Amino acid sequence: MFKINDNYLKLPGSYLFSTIAKKVNEFTNANPDKKIIRLGIGDVTQPLAPAIIESLHKAVDEMGKAETFHGYAPDLGYEFLRTTIQKNDYEARGCDIQADEIFVSDGAKSDSANIQEIFSIDNKIAVCDPVYPVYVDSNVMAGRTGSYDPATERWSDVIYMPCTADNHFAPEFPTENPDLIYLCFPNNPTGSMVTKEQLQAWVDYANKIGAIIIYDAAYEAYISEENVPHTIYECEGARTCAIELKSFSKNAGFTGTRLGYAVVPKDIKSNGVTLHSLWARRHGTKYNGAPYIIQRAGEAVYSEAGKAQLKQQVAYYMNNAKVILEGLKKAGYEVYGGVNAPYIWLKTPNQMTSWEFFDYLLENANVVGTPGSGFGPSGEGYFRLTAFGNYENTVEAVERIIKL
Repeated sequence: MFKINDNYLKLPGSYLFSTIAKKVNEFTNANPDKKIIRLGIGDVTQPLAPAIIESLHKAVDEMGKAETFHGYAPDLGYEFLRTTIQKNDYEARGCDIQADEIFVSDGAKSDSANIQEIFSIDNKIAVCDPVYPVYVDSNVMAGRTGSYDPATERWSDVIYMPCTADNHFAPEFPTENPDLIYLCFPNNPTGSMVTKEQLQAWVDYANKIGAIIIYDAAYEAYISEENVPHTIYECEGARTCAIELKSFSKNAGFTGTRLGYAVVPKDIKSNGVTLHSLWARRHGTKYNGAPYIIQRAGEAVYSEAGKAQLKQQVAYYMNNAKVILEGLKKAGYEVYGGVNAPYIWLKTPNQMTSWEFFDYLLENANVVGTPGSGFGPSGEGYFRLTAFGNYENTVEAVERIIKL
């Protein structure tokens, strides 16, 4: 008789955004006349930039000719894309990362879930609280997190690093030494950022205790302030302790076309074995690579035209963030984020729980956001709004909220 992976049964409820979708669908079916404005899930709304579309069309034409047809992609990704990434995202910032240390994938979500496979089951993870749910859930599925306590909403074998208004939503070193440290900056969901000095301290800490930092930099394109690192490899010593995950979803609108990459430096070793070799084996065994046409589109992101067009697109979303941030502040809400990230993190009013405020907004303003408690126990009493909607809907949503 076959057996299932019992670790899946430990997961409480359904995935956060699946629960939100179910609630919104139920409300929509009961109120078909209501216009719902969705500022919940971080999905982009603007079309792909012209330079990217042009590259896609050209690549599609190539696939229609025998002499330019492409089948399986190379394990690490096409050299033209890896070299382009290396020059623009790392060499241009003075970072020592080589093209063959870059692994092209279908996105940071997949990589952040899959990367734990190359580590022993008895490694202890540390996560920010609140946190992007995939970091924790993927480790639950692997059997690394122990038992779940519904009362505290915590896993027994996970080290939680509270990120609250008191510490400006930046994690502090835990009292117990972890083996794997998940960091995401600019942060999802709080929209917070750390300085280069703060990130350097984490690199020093990881090297000191022999831990690995899994650094999710999916929102790097939205950084606007000075003295803020665009990559963890700006920090000295990061090559021996940090794996970086990047995405084309938010900076270039690839949520529907799927493209990302992971950087695994060859300097990270355990008993003489490089993580680079392990990830290369895992990648080559379980993944057939992003399609040729998508990787060509990714290359266009770094063209002069692509850079200019995407700069405007990022500015569009950050203007939405400004509208939400300033509008809610004027209405008396306690709000954070929206400066280096396209997320606004707000304190729920009148001591409402996160889910109570979700229902309140949906029913009275017909606006959808994300309950902070869905990101972890320290997210209770907070709420996330995304700036990825279109401008007109964003303005209307803020006006509806202000009127409540």
